[in-house]
Amino acid sequence: MTAQPRLRLADLGVTLGTHPRGRHNAITDVPGVLVGHSTIHTDRLNTGVTAIVPEVIGADRRWIPAGLAVGNGYGKLVGATQLQELGAIETPILLTSTLSAYRVADALLGHMLSRPGYETTTTLNPVVGETNDGFLSDIRSRPLGTQHVEEALASATSGPVAEGSVGAGSGTVALGFKGGIGTSSRTVTVGDARHTVGALVQSNFSGTLSIAGVPMPSAELVPGPTAETVGNSCMIVVATDAPLDARQLARCARRAVFAMRGVGADFAQGSGDYAIAFSVGQAAPPDDALLSPLFQATMDAVEEALVNSLLVATTQSHADGHIAHAIPLPAVRERLAAAGVVRVMDSNV
Repeated sequence: MTAQPRLRLADLGVTLGTHPRGRHNAITDVPGVLVGHSTIHTDRLNTGVTAIVPEVIGADRRWIPAGLAVGNGYGKLVGATQLQELGAIETPILLTSTLSAYRVADALLGHMLSRPGYETTTTLNPVVGETNDGFLSDIRSRPLGTQHVEEALASATSGPVAEGSVGAGSGTVALGFKGGIGTSSRTVTVGDARHTVGALVQSNFSGTLSIAGVPMPSAELVPGPTAETVGNSCMIVVATDAPLDARQLARCARRAVFAMRGVGADFAQGSGDYAIAFSVGQAAPPDDALLSPLFQATMDAVEEALVNSLLVATTQSHADGHIAHAIPLPAVRERLAAAGVVRVMDSNV
C-alpha cells in the first residue's frame, strides 16, 4: 500500500487571517533565509537538528537585529541573555533536543570560528533552542553533535522547507499528536512598503488542538492512549525583511508566543516557550504606528506553522512501546467541513 500524502493547512483549503501567504508559505520566503535539517530515525532514536540560516551573517554583517520573547522560561535556550541584552544574533539559529543543546551549541561555535574572517575572534554567542523529545527518543544518550550540526548547516537551502517529523521535530509530541517542524509565511504592507514575515516552529507542548477554531481533541481522533508530551515546550523563529530594530522585533516575538493559544496550547507550568524574531532588512526602522499589520501577519504565520507541524508529521514510535500518532487527515477534513470552514470534498485524504 502507498501511504497517503501528508497535507499542509493550505492544501486543505483553510485560510488564516487576511494577509496572503508567501510563495512557498515558508520562512524561506524571507530573502536570504535558509533552512536545513539533520534527522535520525531508529528504533530508539527520533531526533535531530534544524538550522535557520540568515545568509547575511558572516558574509556581509557580523550580526543582525533580533528580539526575544519568553512565554515561560522552563527551557535551555543557549545564548538567550546576550541576545536579549544586545538585541542581535551573530550565528545561525539551531534547534535540537533538550539534552543535546549544549553539544550542538559547541559544534555551532566551532563551525563559526572555522569560517574565513573569524581567525581572531575571541567571543561569539551561538544561539540554540530546544524541546524535549524524550517520549520517542533515548534523550539521555545525547547523540547529536558536530556531524549533525554540519549536516544541517550544509543542507540549508531556500525554497520549500521539509516539515513534520524531520530535524529537531523528529521526536516531538504536541497536543496529543505527533508534532514536529512547521513553517508558514505572509506578505504584508508596512507603511508604503511590502514585506514578508515567515515563521518556523518546533512544536512539543500540551493542550487541546484547535484548527481554525474547530476543536480536534486527540482522544477522539487517534487510537489508544494519547501520546505524552515530555517537557511541554515550543520554539518559534520569526524572520522578516521589514527593517525592524531590536525593540520592535521583541514586540513581534511576543505576538509569536501569543499565537500558540490559537491552536489550543495550555501553557503548562513546565513549558519552555520561546520566540526569536530577526530582521534581514537594512533601511531605517518604520514608525511603531505602522506595525499592527505586521504583528497580525506574524501571529497568523505562527499559528499556521504550528498547525502544519502536526498535519505534515508522520507517526513515530520507540522500541519501549511509545507511539505518537499522526493526526488523521480524513477526520480533520470532516470536522472542518462540518464546521463550515472548508467545503465537503470527495477525497481519499
